[in-house]
Amino acid sequence: MQVDRLRRREFITLVGGAATWPLTARAQQPDRMRRIGVLMNGAADDPQGQARIAAFHDGLQELGWTRGRNARIDARWGAVDADTSRRYAAELVGLAPDVILASASAAVGALQQTTRTVPIVFVLIVDPVGAGFVETLAHPGGNITGFMNFEYTLSGKWLELLKEIAPGVTRAAVLRDTAVGSGAGQYAIIQAVAPSLRVELRPIEVRDPGEIERAIVTFAQTPNGGLIIAASPAAQVHRDLIITLAARHQLPAVYPLPYLARSGGLIAYGPDTVSPYRRAAGYVDRILKGEKPTDLPVQAPTKYELVLNMKTAKALGIEIPPTLLARADEVIE
Repeated sequence: MQVDRLRRREFITLVGGAATWPLTARAQQPDRMRRIGVLMNGAADDPQGQARIAAFHDGLQELGWTRGRNARIDARWGAVDADTSRRYAAELVGLAPDVILASASAAVGALQQTTRTVPIVFVLIVDPVGAGFVETLAHPGGNITGFMNFEYTLSGKWLELLKEIAPGVTRAAVLRDTAVGSGAGQYAIIQAVAPSLRVELRPIEVRDPGEIERAIVTFAQTPNGGLIIAASPAAQVHRDLIITLAARHQLPAVYPLPYLARSGGLIAYGPDTVSPYRRAAGYVDRILKGEKPTDLPVQAPTKYELVLNMKTAKALGIEIPPTLLARADEVIE
């Protein structure tokens, strides 16, 4: 009798050990490596681009994704024009990633042409519905979702700010990129606002540095002019040239993104371009855990910032109205 009880105890111990062993072994196995593609529209050595990708990496880290342990990130930089974007899109899709983060319209458009199955999370897109990337903001409907940059209606605010900061302006050159759909959309809103402010508009393409310089030099020869820089990857690439030309020719200029005022521009109104990358890490995490882009609604910015550069204002001889100073989120002395 004693022997039987002892044998039963040994059998239960053996079975219990067999039941728990696989669980212990699985817990000790390294996490499965997941592959994340990244298609950036800026240059790899651009400080703003580095800040954006760092925010994405930090967001992933906070959610438990560590490069080299359970996540591999393959990045391609400089996807500004259609040809480069298509080449990099083909390269990334060929690596069979689990999900791709894409920055700006050229990159997203190229990826959409390359794959309809790999999940894509975008950032810095102005009009994803108009561009055909998603069906609706609430229900994207395909393999693409992400984070909008802003709505077109924001564009009219730039002209209002130009008149507020420089009331004598009667002519405004709008620097835009017609190669991207948002270029036309932003310009249309500015056009709609211009008559009520008695401002004559002149469009300037921003794709070629030589063209930008020639157009601004010609525009500056007539008095009472100002600049509006519409949001586009090309404007960001050529931002130093634009800011330099605006200062050289004493042209008040309004920029679409806060960091451009921090870089020397006179005034900027728009969304932060770093935080969406951290938020995008959340969508990438959810997709890696099994959710589908079609079930993740497109999100708009949570905040717009007004940034004034007083140093630039003084150099231009502009006195900032007290009401504008009071509304500013940041004043750079």
